[in-house]
Amino acid sequence: MGMPSMPELLIVLAIVILLFGAKKIPDLAKGMGKAIKGFKKEMKEDDEVVASKEIDEKKTSTEEVAKTTTNEPKQNA
Repeated sequence: MGMPSMPELLIVLAIVILLFGAKKIPDLAKGMGKAIKGFKKEMKEDDEVVASKEIDEKKTSTEEVAKTTTNEPKQNA
């Protein structure tokens, strides 16, 4: 199943105009644009939170390794 052809797109457009009316379509498009913009913003913020948690985890594990290596008693050979 490929992309819809031009006649199919025109039929879908005609049905949308009949269902919602020509005056409501710009409002629907504006609302959809705001929703997509908000979704992208939240995804970006979520990625930043995940990245900062990963950095904190690496920092914590590095500090723990440093503590264990400095506190271990040295053995004489």
